[in-house]
Amino acid sequence: MVPRFFMDRIFAPPMSTDKEGKAIVAPYPLRKVEAVLAKSGFNVVVTTPEKLEKVVTSKGTKVIGINVHDPRGIEPVSAKLSMIFGGGETWTAKFFDELGEKVSKLKEKFHLKVVVGGAGAWQLEKDPPRWADVIFLGHAEVDFPEVVKKLEQGEEVPRVVRGRYPRKLDEIPPIINPSRGGEVQITRGCPRGCWFCSVTPDTFISFPLDYIMREVEVNMKAGIKDVSLITDDMLLYGAKRLNEVNHDAIVRLYAELKRAGVDYINFAHISAAPVKLSPKTVKAMAEIAEWNEEKAVSPVVGLETGSEKIFNKYMKMKAFPWNYTNWKDLIVESTAIMNESYIFPCYTMTIGYPEETDKDVEDSIKLVEYIIDHEPIAWIFPLPVIPMGLSKIRDNPLPALERLPSRYWDLLYLSWKYDLKITRRLGNTIAYTSKNPFIRSIVTYMIDKVFKTIEWYFERLKETKGKSALEYRELNLNTTYGVVWSLFQLLRLAFSSSLPPS
Repeated sequence: MVPRFFMDRIFAPPMSTDKEGKAIVAPYPLRKVEAVLAKSGFNVVVTTPEKLEKVVTSKGTKVIGINVHDPRGIEPVSAKLSMIFGGGETWTAKFFDELGEKVSKLKEKFHLKVVVGGAGAWQLEKDPPRWADVIFLGHAEVDFPEVVKKLEQGEEVPRVVRGRYPRKLDEIPPIINPSRGGEVQITRGCPRGCWFCSVTPDTFISFPLDYIMREVEVNMKAGIKDVSLITDDMLLYGAKRLNEVNHDAIVRLYAELKRAGVDYINFAHISAAPVKLSPKTVKAMAEIAEWNEEKAVSPVVGLETGSEKIFNKYMKMKAFPWNYTNWKDLIVESTAIMNESYIFPCYTMTIGYPEETDKDVEDSIKLVEYIIDHEPIAWIFPLPVIPMGLSKIRDNPLPALERLPSRYWDLLYLSWKYDLKITRRLGNTIAYTSKNPFIRSIVTYMIDKVFKTIEWYFERLKETKGKSALEYRELNLNTTYGVVWSLFQLLRLAFSSSLPPS
């Protein structure tokens, strides 16, 4: 529903390249694959979709490798947003199809081989695009160099290949060129064993401090002064067991990052249980990183469910060393600890398991109400549970509007109503994440103006049990008709009682 103009110029602009077409910075997974192949003696060029023809033509390319995160538009956030706005195609899917058309022409002209991998490659396993020779699932370190070698030499390779997990640190080379956003990985895997997660099959490891700093140095030399720590649980770094937090290891990591001249330390995920286990570690992280209300962090935190039945089947270790009976108080206490240190969590919930009923969702509603009663600075996002290809629920059906429990829409409205309140409160914090003054001004304007009037949409979803979303199924803001239709709908709503005054 976002017009192409905004996607191409603001939300997903082309990444910079040098005169040869090499990407100046690139997503961390591509940088990791680059390092793996370079270690094995391959000549590797990381480029952008816009410069692909230039690189293929000038470099004598034999194999094109494409890293994907969400090629079909069905990862949890995409699936949810697409569903509640009518079920249309996502931009990630559109961009992937467009890239596929370009790759298909290059493949035919230059007789190339094409392999697709990455975190979203599971979406292509059962229905690979015709131009892809190999869908590579899993990590690249052990098996991917051999796959590329065979493709180069014209040998047969299975259509779907599952890469084995590296067991030793020396099998995982550090990146050799800068990553987008200063990303560096500090842990891999997660021992909590949640069924819906594709990370749990990985062997859990913490990367040594000197290894991490080598990657940070690569980014710093390129002028990237911010660091984004890739981890599935920040407080598991350096830990040997789930019921402990390695305070000293985490403090050393943060102190070393600051000594290296890092301006802003961000991290991807954290769990509620270790926050309660070691509040002093959370406080120390914040003090060293110098977080404040403007320069805060908003990691993803699993809230998952309020249902005892769903919790104990699919995510039993989520609260360890506590259990389900402590879950709601654990969340509230941990959120308070995080808020005191300018950590504003984005809580995600998984809704739509095959045996989940309205009673289970009612329990989740009670959990969210309990959290909101304490007025934390946190967002809550009820997401349809996705059967990701490496998870234990990979054989479950994809979520569909008609299969969600009817109380899901009440949970969605309750959560988003609170989310909009928090978003308006933290407008400056959210805008700070962009270094571009123009984008910051647009984000601030959208938060201030648009979010004041969007609540009516979620109220209608609640009242119609999601069916009102179908009115937007054919909406396309890249056509004159789509824009006129949208303006008409806004005018219609403005003169009805549905839309509050802005």
